[in-house]
Parts: sequence; structure tokens; C-alpha cells
Amino acid sequence: MKSPFGNMSNILKQAQAMQEQMARVQEQAASKTVSGTAGGGIVTVMVNGAMDVLSVKIDPEVVKAGDVDMLQDLVVAASNDALKKSREMMAEEMKAVTGGMKIPGLF
Repeated sequence: MKSPFGNMSNILKQAQAMQEQMARVQEQAASKTVSGTAGGGIVTVMVNGAMDVLSVKIDPEVVKAGDVDMLQDLVVAASNDALKKSREMMAEEMKAVTGGMKIPGLF
């Protein structure tokens, strides 16, 4: 007589393998970068797949203008653009592991 838990064991093994694959994808994606911009390129923010901000570049001309409020808004907008692109990149990377299946809590 077959054990009713035989299938469950298979499912658990598959889940563990998927989890290991996802960890590898996340690790690899952390080395990939994307850039977000604002103000037509006045501010550029680079982030990695782990959503760490790596650099911020600001056109010196906007600094000379002295409009601090605008500059702050541009940094926020460029950061949000870069983070959005990072999330999208990670979602694409995860599709390869999950086969497009929506898993709660993953991007």
C-alpha cells in the first residue's frame, strides 16, 4: 500500500528546490544594476537588484541654480524610478524560477 504522504514528500522537495533557485537568482540579481532618471537626466540614480542605491549623479548646472527644493524632488523621483525598475527586473528574474506563477510576498 502506498503512503499517502509520498506525494507530499515530492511537493516538499520541489518547494525546497524552488527556494534554493530563488535564493541563487536573488544573489545573482544583486550584482545587476539599473538606473532611474528625473528632470530629463538632470539626476540619475543607480541601484542594484537588491534595491541598494549605488550612486547618485546630479548635473552641476542644477546645483548652481540653487533650487534645493527642486533638486530634492528630482532625487526622490529618480530614486523611485530606479527602485521601480529594480523591482521589475527582479520580477522578471523570478518568473524563470516560478514559471510565471504568482507567489505571495515575491515582488
